[in-house]
Amino acid sequence: MIAGHTAGVENEPESFTDPLNRDRFPADPWRLTETWPTTADLHLTETLFAVGNGYLGMRDNPPEGRDAHTHGTYINGFHETWVIRHAESAFGFAKTGQTMVNVPDAKLMKLYVDDEPLLLSVADLEHYERSVDFRDGILRRNLIWRTPAGKRVMVESSRMISLDQRHLAVMTLKVTMLDGDAPVAVSSQILNRQDGVDEYHVSAAAMGEGVDPRKSARLSARVLEPRGDWCSGRRMILGYQCASSRMTLAVGADHTIETENEYEELISTEADLGKKVYRVQATAGRPITITKTVAYHSSRGVPVRELFDRCRRTLDRFRADGPQVSRDAQRAWLDRFWADADVEVESGDENAATQQAIRWNLFQIAQATARADQLGVPAKGVTGSGYEGHYFWDTEVYVIPFLSYTCPGLARNALRFRVNQLDKARERARELAQRGALYPWRTINGEEASAYYAAGTAQYHIDADIAFAVSRYVDTTGDLEFMRGNGIDILVETARMWEDLGFWRENDRRVFNIHGVTGPDEYTTVVNNNLFTNVMARYNLERAADSVRALRRTDRAAYERMVHRLDLDPAEPGKWRDCAAHMTIPYDEELGIHPQDEHFLDREMWDLPATPEDRRPLMLHYHPLVIYRFQVLKQADVVLAMFLQGHRFTQAQKKANFDYYDPITTGDSTLSAVVQSIIAAEVGYEQSALDYFLHGLYVDLADLHRNTVDGVHIASAGGVWNSLVYGFGGMMDLRVGLGFDPRLPESWSKLTFRIRRHGVRMRIEVEQERLTATIEDGEGPVSLSVRGRDLQVTTLEPLVVPLVGQGPRHGRAPRTPVLGGTREDGSVITAALPTDTAQLDQVRPAEQIHPAAEPA
Repeated sequence: MIAGHTAGVENEPESFTDPLNRDRFPADPWRLTETWPTTADLHLTETLFAVGNGYLGMRDNPPEGRDAHTHGTYINGFHETWVIRHAESAFGFAKTGQTMVNVPDAKLMKLYVDDEPLLLSVADLEHYERSVDFRDGILRRNLIWRTPAGKRVMVESSRMISLDQRHLAVMTLKVTMLDGDAPVAVSSQILNRQDGVDEYHVSAAAMGEGVDPRKSARLSARVLEPRGDWCSGRRMILGYQCASSRMTLAVGADHTIETENEYEELISTEADLGKKVYRVQATAGRPITITKTVAYHSSRGVPVRELFDRCRRTLDRFRADGPQVSRDAQRAWLDRFWADADVEVESGDENAATQQAIRWNLFQIAQATARADQLGVPAKGVTGSGYEGHYFWDTEVYVIPFLSYTCPGLARNALRFRVNQLDKARERARELAQRGALYPWRTINGEEASAYYAAGTAQYHIDADIAFAVSRYVDTTGDLEFMRGNGIDILVETARMWEDLGFWRENDRRVFNIHGVTGPDEYTTVVNNNLFTNVMARYNLERAADSVRALRRTDRAAYERMVHRLDLDPAEPGKWRDCAAHMTIPYDEELGIHPQDEHFLDREMWDLPATPEDRRPLMLHYHPLVIYRFQVLKQADVVLAMFLQGHRFTQAQKKANFDYYDPITTGDSTLSAVVQSIIAAEVGYEQSALDYFLHGLYVDLADLHRNTVDGVHIASAGGVWNSLVYGFGGMMDLRVGLGFDPRLPESWSKLTFRIRRHGVRMRIEVEQERLTATIEDGEGPVSLSVRGRDLQVTTLEPLVVPLVGQGPRHGRAPRTPVLGGTREDGSVITAALPTDTAQLDQVRPAEQIHPAAEPA
């Protein structure tokens, strides 16, 4: 298990136990490998070994088709729509649901030897290894199968989704009879599982064991309407159009075979199935190698016949170039990625395991963003159907900072998605009676798809999160062209929304308030003056005003175009500054903390250390109204504000806030641990920082939240980088440069990471006694500060800065709630639990209790 906190015990030392079975999953710094198969955790391994490129993703279902938990092939943004039917509707509620479609499955390459199918769940295996290599992005599986007839067969397969060519996937299957001859058949298929049947024509198993393919995502009718099928001697193509969204799709597959054995081949297509069959008279020692090249193309409305042509061009190009060109391009892409993004830790005995987990998480971000190409980054990337393929604020807060500092081109692409949906955000703002733009809480096509407004639409902070990401990208890259052409529009329209949403109150002083919103913590909804929202809105307003002023000063022509384009009143930036300067920031003098919202301290405090583990996560065991009445957090809220806007809080405030909120934070959100790690490191809770980091590191690899079946938590993977670089590396974003105040754990001897600043890549090495900064690419100098000392890194030699210690070391943070504080009404804050429903179930119904038996 992962080291955690013992309920009610303060600062008790705990040790980390590797959560993975290292016999089955060896600790390899550059690969994730499995050495034996089992059907017990297919839900997990299908996600862990999934491959993708941000546009196209494939879960690691076996080429044989069975056994699988959840079959899945996904295209970013390709979705069906459906009418949201509210039990009790109201004006402005989300109207149209959007669900990512499980597109036709081209992974199938079924194998038969002596007419016996290879099925891993029952196969007699002498050898087995499955691995994904983070350096070439190729999934491989090698095994030796002893058939029921006693013949030994070596089966080697690979799957690659190109990071270089957006629409391309390449699969290989190599079969070698090791002893004895046998007839071998390979049936390569394209199968529409979304509406059809599985490879055995079982409707209920099309998407997975016991899952109805049409009802799994509220889609009760046929989704993919056939629009054509075609085949030639080696190629087959199927085409579809979504019934409601009218999006179009084509998938094509090309085949080649290399063998000295005699063979025949057949091919056919129909509406929901394409099939290419090879029948081979296999002799011992003569391998059969089949290469299957697949192309997927989708569109918002381009006719399917044109998508057929696009598939043909993709497949023709691969045929002309040959497979080695694609493999070389894949390796070159990842070489560049790791040169820019790799993070290395030297941490003693656990080093190989830690390094493997770090690189696995970073590799997941690469697979989620490489070719997203102005689409959003779904919460689960393209590894699963979790959250129906929707885009949230996760990208802007947890992923874009990583991309901005390592792969700025990918960051710009991700932000272009928000640019392209600005008009939809304007429409949404008008629907909610606001000026400016209000981005939807969850969406694919730009329309709000959150049916529960209290924990969805009310999270207005998404506007500030997007403005934050735009600002972080521009500050990091110096890309003023993006700011002039697109970024400024987002900043202006979101600032207008905040000015309009808030209102002024004048008592002893003039203050600006924001009421009726929900912060990141979804266990506390629709509140007044949520601290995170107000702090981030203040930043949004300030940056919009500053950016307009800077544009006017540096590029008058661009400024005039912006004024005309946005109909900007010259007085507006001044109003934004005024709102920001007078923003209400809740603070309690007695406790010395920032209340999460205006009335947060009025609630009863949930005694989280006393909550049984079988009642967690709370959202699965208590009605929202029960949770909303208590001081208890789904995820760090104030703590996240202290990370994103750290310069707004003193060190004493950070520690006091952390001490107050950490014991009542459930961590029921995967976005929480990584942020708690960062602030714990900064305030000196070294062991808590390490505990939270390890929890975030293994969220998916160890399935700690028991929902990795739905796909990788991409934002948590981004948070791992944030924990390493901002938390332990102590990096701080300054408008004029970078600052560093490292907090290296005592058990780590060295942390190395790379960052780009205005086109210059630096390698930062943090050791217990020194920090070293080296320019690896680009021209210096680069300004930075280390613990308040202003310095410069040049291309002539590395900058070496001695460090005296790694900040305060307090061990673990206390896990008992902070009690005894007095509320404004004079009541004392105490901790309690709601009535346990399990106990209620054991009580006789009231009508069965005779009144005379009741005590007076």
